[in-house]
This record gives sequence, structure tokens and C-alpha cells, in this order.
Amino acid sequence: MNIASVIVDVPAKQTDRAYDYKIPARLAGLIQPGMRVVVPFGPRKIQGFVIGLKTDSDFEQLKSIVEPMDLNPVLNQELLTLGDWMTEKTLCYKISAYQAMLPAALKAKYEKKLVLTDKADRSMFSEEAGILFQNTDAITWDDAVKDGALSQLQREAANGNIEIVYQVKERVKKKKIKQVFLAAERNDLADYIEKLPGNATKQKEVLEYFLIKDGPIEQKELFALLGITTSTIKGLIQRGLLGQKDVEIYRNPFGNREFERTEPLPLTEEQRQAITPILHSIENHRYETFLLYGVTGSGKTEVYLQSIQRVLQEGKEAIVLVPEISLTPQMVRRFKGRFGDQVAVLHSGLSAGEKYDEWRKIQRKEVKVVVGARSAVFAPFENLGIIIIDEEHETSYKQEENPRYHARDVAIKRAQTHKCQVVLGSATPSLESFARAQKGVYQLLALAKRMNNQALPSVEIIDMREELREGNRSMFSRLLLDKIRDRLEKNEQIVLFLNKRGHSSFVMCRDCGYVITCPHCDISLTYHRFSQQMKCHYCGYESFVPNICPECKSEHIRYFGTGTQKVEEEVAKVLPEAKVIRMDVDTTSRKGAHEKLLDQFQEGRADILLGTQMIAKGLDFPNITLVGVLSADTMLHLPDFRSSEKTFQLLTQVSGRAGRHELEGEVIVQTYTPEHYSIELAGEQNYDKFYEREMMVRKIHRYPPFYYISLVTVSHEELMKAVSVTEKITKFIQSRLSAESIVLGPVASPIPRINNRYRYQCLIKYKREPELGQVLKKILDNYQQEIATGGLAISMDLNPYILM
Repeated sequence: MNIASVIVDVPAKQTDRAYDYKIPARLAGLIQPGMRVVVPFGPRKIQGFVIGLKTDSDFEQLKSIVEPMDLNPVLNQELLTLGDWMTEKTLCYKISAYQAMLPAALKAKYEKKLVLTDKADRSMFSEEAGILFQNTDAITWDDAVKDGALSQLQREAANGNIEIVYQVKERVKKKKIKQVFLAAERNDLADYIEKLPGNATKQKEVLEYFLIKDGPIEQKELFALLGITTSTIKGLIQRGLLGQKDVEIYRNPFGNREFERTEPLPLTEEQRQAITPILHSIENHRYETFLLYGVTGSGKTEVYLQSIQRVLQEGKEAIVLVPEISLTPQMVRRFKGRFGDQVAVLHSGLSAGEKYDEWRKIQRKEVKVVVGARSAVFAPFENLGIIIIDEEHETSYKQEENPRYHARDVAIKRAQTHKCQVVLGSATPSLESFARAQKGVYQLLALAKRMNNQALPSVEIIDMREELREGNRSMFSRLLLDKIRDRLEKNEQIVLFLNKRGHSSFVMCRDCGYVITCPHCDISLTYHRFSQQMKCHYCGYESFVPNICPECKSEHIRYFGTGTQKVEEEVAKVLPEAKVIRMDVDTTSRKGAHEKLLDQFQEGRADILLGTQMIAKGLDFPNITLVGVLSADTMLHLPDFRSSEKTFQLLTQVSGRAGRHELEGEVIVQTYTPEHYSIELAGEQNYDKFYEREMMVRKIHRYPPFYYISLVTVSHEELMKAVSVTEKITKFIQSRLSAESIVLGPVASPIPRINNRYRYQCLIKYKREPELGQVLKKILDNYQQEIATGGLAISMDLNPYILM
């Protein structure tokens, strides 16, 4: 096996295939499938993934692999095969699929260098080149650009004095610490100590310490313990009494925090009925998907924990996916408390180095359980026993850029390979999953009651139009204010939830109605109070807040929409005695801030927790007895067929934060559309009724789960080009699909321009179109040249969750 098939790190149509490379004799037996290697490709050296080994090739002239980047494969055989499946299912390039499976630290960084050739003659150099290469044979590209010497250096390159080399660099550095150990025989130490001059008191102390110390000690710790510096031990190392070594350690995202061990809780009758089929399936080693449909606070997590315990007893491994937003310290504590050091945690709050270390623990088989957000579904386990997806309805499980995979589909694919179980858990399952459970594709397990039989909180819906009519202009209804005052007197805690998604503070002129929009995108700019700036959340454009209207010169320019800061100020005005903790993007951007704020709230150092999406799920505090939803309907009016479903799910989730323990809970929902069924039924916490209503709407309009949908989005800097390409694509798709399928378009996207690029789209609704993938691939192939050079972008999503 002296030839390797390699997928190179160039995400383009022309290079989306395996290339053959010779394995040089010095690397014979070292190269294995799943390793990253450095290979020559054109004039440069780049990273590639070995996908197979063979003895012969169709090509005679083969280049050789330069060097391996790993000692062990980073992708196992199952993940390599999964990459093929993802390529087919999401229409992405193979290299993109492999990159998605690895932590960011393993994505290569390329460094361009200018290096003197063997025949370079410095005496003939121009002045600039001479200065740059004065004491060195190589300089970085950045240095050359910085000194503005590129044109000079180009001349030298033409003369054959300089060449450009591309170096592949690892992004990650392994964390190392220095350890000091005893190098001499312990028996001889007393003699050495005797011979030391009288003024060498510190060196004496060090040697006496090692007389009684077994094994090495971290250098920093030794310095702190004995109050010494490097110079003290330097002499002892030179004499061969002590030794020094670098030892690799894992970065610990949790500092020195101890996790209190917890024991399995006794299960309720309902929980026992729900877990029995899962345990049965684990024992019989068969693939099955379960939908665990349990109301908020019904004890789904305990069912997960005990299922994992059984899997570990079988000697197998478990993956637990939770939405990024509810990867709270509380969630981590539950798993770490039960399974201790067997747990690795992967989420976006970790640094690249911490993520890399957690990933390596999995790769080295040092842990058995992974808890993480979407990409943790690719954890490199080789003996999977269960995959659990909590809050399975969350749209964050769908990746919105290439490869556009859904974690649930990947989990099911992996479970089929490993013959293990997938458990999807939610109080408000997605319509697609619930429909599959009704059809028997998934097995439905229900938890209809809360733990300790606590009642679900009572929900009251307030019509804010009535409040306005009766002269209440505040953002709080009178009832909500009364209830907050009541809770403050009783020393109970309150959660105020502001539904911000799709609804932000914008600046508008009250005289002419002019709204300030982004000059590069067709969307209003968002007002950021604390930095007094207007920002575009699509392209990053920033501007100041004008004092007069640019259109009619009126001074009546005001901002609309409610931000968390505005709510906080209003609370301070109306209830000066209340202590508020605000959780939003601004207050939680620093590392560890999220956890700190929640700990303060848990310790009772605040009465009100005010926040956006991030406080809607996963929180479990005994003292919360009131939840106020300030704006229930901002998501209802988005151009998205799932907006009613998302509203219902969010309101149900946030209501579930109240009254989870001894104290009873109450929820007040403020809305301008109280008659909408998603708000009414969220008030009743009636998922079954909502499912029936929403399914009728979906059936009439031919949306999932009755039809599949795919979305093609075309963008270009010229409007007419975007329109004409979308038109051609739409016609081509129509001509290739069956009459039952519906092709809508071309039509402008809901946000028709982003970053000065016009966007048009075409939506396909279909029941069965086995050829659709091939048709869409053909379109991409056809426009390949224009995508590569003509500024055209075509994105294809075979299962879109965001239609904007």
C-alpha cells in the first residue's frame, strides 16, 4: 500500500475528488486513512485528508506526500463514510464535510513565505530586497506587504532569486507545563547537601524538599512553595541533581471546580414506563428512534441520565446534544455530577484550545460521554450506545452554512451504523417529529405530569390594546405590575422575558415615517443604546444616530422597539426597590459571565431576571414563581411558515420556568394578538390541540411535514443578473420534476439585498423526487465557471429552516 487517496483542502467543484499521492519510503506504514497530511498541490503545499490506501494508480507521474500532520487518524472509518453521506445529502464538498467534523483548532492555517533559492545572489539584490533579507533566508508575506516591497521582490522572483512557499501550520498549541524532578539518587542527596556552601540556603531547601517528596512537581508550584526563582534550581539542574521536563496537560474549562457527585433518583411510575422501552432496546443492541414528549419539569433529564448509565454499563459511549443557548452551567453540572470525569463538554463558550483538548479526550478514549451543541454529534466515538437530542425542536440544530446538515439526521445515520438508540426529547416537539411518531416511524414515549405532581403554572393572557385604550402607556400591564409587587413582598423571584427575535429597536421619524436603513442591505439598522450607534446585523455596517431626519429635516426622530436596557430602566423607575439581573448579548459576552449572573440569581442576590432567548429554557430555580412575557407576538409576523410553531414553543418553554418546585407558579403573557391560536393554546399549554390546528394549516398550504421543501438562493451584485439566473434555474427545475411537485419563483428573498448583493430565490415543494439531488447538482455544475469567477453565488438548502 504505497499510494494514498487524498481529498485536498480546496473547496471547489474541480477539486472535489480524491487525488493519488505516493507515500515516500520514510513514511511507509505510518500513513493511515483519516489522517491529515501536507501535500504539494500546484505551486503550494496544502492540507489534505487521506481517505484510503492502495497499491496502484491510473496515473504514472505521482507527487509524494510531504509529511503527516497527525500521528493517529483524526477521522475514523465511520466518520469518513459519514462524510460521503453528508456530501450527497447536503450537496456540499467532501472537504467541507470533513472540516465540519473537527474542532476549529485542527483546520489548517496557511502561511505564505518568501524564501531565497539555492542560486540566489545577494550582491545583485535591489536595496529593499537586500534590507529585508539582511540576516535571514526567509520572510513572511505579511512583512513584505507591510514594507511595500512586493514589486521589488517580484523582480527578484522573476530572476530566480526568490520563491514563494506555502507553509501549512497547526492552529493549535498543546498546553505544556514545566515539571521539576529529582535526577540524582536519593541516597546521595545528604552528601550533596553537606557539600553546599553556607550561603546556598535556598538550594539546600530545595534538595531537602526532594528528600521527602516522591515524584515530579510543577515548577510554578515549587517556586510558590519555597519562595524561590529559576536561578535557584538552574545550578542544581546543571550539576545533574534535578531534572526539568515539559509535560502536556489539558486546559480545564472549569478551573478547579469540584462537581458534587449525585446518585440516580427514584423514578416516578411515568418515568419508568418511558425508560423501559429505551433500556429494552439498549439490551437488544438494535437501532430505534424514540420521541420523549414530556411537559416542562416532567424529569426528562433523569430519564436521559439513567439511559446513559445503562449504556456505560454495557461498555459503550453516549452523545448528548443540547441547544447552545441551554448549555447552561446547570446542565453541565447535572452530567458532571452523575458521571464525573467521564464527561467531555463542547460548546462555543470554550476557547479553541479548550475545545481541542476536550475533543482529544474523546479521541483518546479517556471519556465516555459528550455533552455539547450541534457539532458534538460528530464526536469521534467508535462504540456508540446512545445519542440524545434534548429540546429537539430547536432550529439551532440545523447548520445554516455549508454543509447544511441537521444534527437529528446525522444522529439517526450514526445510530443506524452503530445499531443504537436515538432519543429526541421536547415539551413541544417539532411538527415533523411528532408526525413521524404518530405514524410509528419514531416510538412515542410520553411524560404528561410534572415531577412531584406539581401543577403546570396558571397562564393569563393580557391584551395590550385594551391597556392602551385605558390610558396605560407603560410596557407593563397593570396586572403584571401588581403581581411583581406581590412577589417582591413575599421574597419570591421573577423572570421577565423579552421576545426579541425578529424585532429590534429601530430609529424612525415621527413626522414622515422614514426608517433608517443600511445602505448595503435592505433592512433597518438596529439601535444599540449602550454604544449610541446604529448597526446592521447582516453586513456589520455602523453609523451614528442622527439628530434630525435625513428625509424631511424634522427633529422628531425617535427609536422604537423595546430593548432589555429600556426595560431595565423602566423597572428601576416603577419598582426602585427591585434588584434586577439583565442577561443579553451585551452582559454575557465575556467568558464565564453567563454562569456568574445565574449563580447570583440562584443565591437570591436579585429579585428579577430579565432577558431574551437565553433565559427561556433549561433554567430550574425553586424560587421562581412568576414569569412575565413582555412581547409574545414579535415572531408571529416573520415571513416564515414556522413562525406560529416557534411562538408556541417559546411561550411554552418560558412558562415552564415557573413553579417547578414547592411554590406554585404563575405566567402573565402580554400580547397585541391574543386571539391567535398559537398564543391562546400556549396559554393552555395544550400541545395536542396546537398540533391539530397547525397541521391543518400546513396541509392546506402544502408545507412540511406533508411536503418536503428545498430552497435555491441566487445572489449577485447586479439585480438583473440575479433575476435572470434564478429564472433559468426555476425553469430547468420545473422541466425535470414530476407534475405533483410545486416550484415557486423566481421571487425576491424576504431580505432582498445583503452587503450590496441582490438575492432571489426559488422554493420547491415535493413529496417524492428521488432525482432532485442530481438536478440541483447539475445546476451547480452548469454555473461553476460563473461561481468561480463571475461573482455569482448559488446556495442550495435541501431542508431550510430559515427562509429569509
